[in-house]
Amino acid sequence: MKPEILVLYYSRHGSTTQLAQAIAKGVEIGGAIARVRTVPPVREYQSEAIQAVPSDGPPFVNKQDLVDCQGLALGSPTRFGNMAAPLKVFLDSTSDSWLKGHLIDKPCCVFTSTSSQHGGQETTLLSMMLPLLHHGMIVCGLPYSEPALHDTNTGGTPYGVTHVAGQHNSTLSQHEQQLALAQGKRLAEVARRLQRANQ
Repeated sequence: MKPEILVLYYSRHGSTTQLAQAIAKGVEIGGAIARVRTVPPVREYQSEAIQAVPSDGPPFVNKQDLVDCQGLALGSPTRFGNMAAPLKVFLDSTSDSWLKGHLIDKPCCVFTSTSSQHGGQETTLLSMMLPLLHHGMIVCGLPYSEPALHDTNTGGTPYGVTHVAGQHNSTLSQHEQQLALAQGKRLAEVARRLQRANQ
């Protein structure tokens, strides 16, 4: 049975969505199933009832998605060198999954988008890893065996795939697209290996 990878992200203007879609495609190429989910804006958390499905885009994540997945790709735009508040609010609500060890020994990766080349991509990626390490996850970076990581003059880091959106939310560059596909594919392949080892 194919492992299922949760591609969970928040996107304000669509740039992080582009990365999530490319990573999900890479997950499928790597022989796994991509379950794409998002989180509601903070104002939605403050309301009494959060709709399960937003007006457009993928469904909102729920705790069962964490239980069911065999891997996680986590993405956010950069906010002052850190993840956006809606994603942090969701992660802060996962203490029950942490106590039960739902994510222990599952592979994960992180991704982000900024409007400028030096807008805090690496600090955002590293800070996004911290709650995943607390959950006992296995972080999968992006190795330099990927040629585009050497050649890119847009986004891309060994800590995870990135996108430089600019002021007008540009589409992914060729290198960013290649790296996002490679990141998803690698995550799926690691999940498959771990699944076989545990059978």
